[in-house]
Amino acid sequence: MKTTITAMALCLGIINVSAQQLKEAEIPAKVKSAFAKKYPGSKVKEWEKEGADFEAEFDLNKVESSAVFGSDGTFIQQEQEIKVTELPKKALDFCSTSFVGFKLSEATKITAADGKVTYETEMVQQDNRELEAIFDEQGNFIKKSEPSKHDREKD
Repeated sequence: MKTTITAMALCLGIINVSAQQLKEAEIPAKVKSAFAKKYPGSKVKEWEKEGADFEAEFDLNKVESSAVFGSDGTFIQQEQEIKVTELPKKALDFCSTSFVGFKLSEATKITAADGKVTYETEMVQQDNRELEAIFDEQGNFIKKSEPSKHDREKD
């Protein structure tokens, strides 16, 4: 249970923390080594610092992905973009009935180091307000952000 709460707090924290882009030289050797070992042959497009952790953005099997590592090189989680239709049905149903007026625009599958899976969704309204919601592996709703104005930029 403690691990579940920690993983959920980390996922929700990532939603609310603004990342700081870093140069390769600013990444600890242990983090770069851990990335290379976990994802051999993958090339990091961009490094970011999220709190005390480091996030590597890269393509995994031609899918936009990222991996988060602690400063000591400990793997924390992997995030991988998925089609919104790949979300659990329960999450899709919840979004369509609970967030009326918002359209699902992106979905991410988050796999923690212990294998626990959560899903993050991004939804947008016509007036460009955006909100994010987190679901567990079965599609049960966990938490949402408050709707906010956002300039939609393609990552």
